[in-house]
Amino acid sequence: MSRPPPARRAEYRAFRALPTRWMDNDAYGHMNNATYFSLFDTAISLWQMEQGLVIDGPDPMRFLVVESGCRYHAEAGFPDMIHAGLRLGHLGRSSFRTEVGLFRNDDDTACAEGFFAQVYVDAAGTPTALPAPLITALNTLA
Repeated sequence: MSRPPPARRAEYRAFRALPTRWMDNDAYGHMNNATYFSLFDTAISLWQMEQGLVIDGPDPMRFLVVESGCRYHAEAGFPDMIHAGLRLGHLGRSSFRTEVGLFRNDDDTACAEGFFAQVYVDAAGTPTALPAPLITALNTLA
């Protein structure tokens, strides 16, 4: 099975710098696998907040992660500065997929690429059509 090559920075639309921490390294001296998913989650959540999407508090927009994944291309770890690039992978009626490329320092190719597929739900947990402001924000990543 052939693996797709790592994406380049130019293939992503929005970026967020995320510093690594000493505690992100595992016993082998590189970033722990769980940390990659934490970086994906942080980059997506910060982007959502920057777009004015309320994801915390008394009346938040509710997004359930229903699928996630990661493909590793190169090692990263402390003290690397990670630049998380975001792009829209899919936009449906009540769901969307945000893809994230992680770039070490000034590297032009991703050291890891991942995604979160999320479903927008109401307070009862029922999938609900994406609201127009969310669609508008997501389309900036297309």
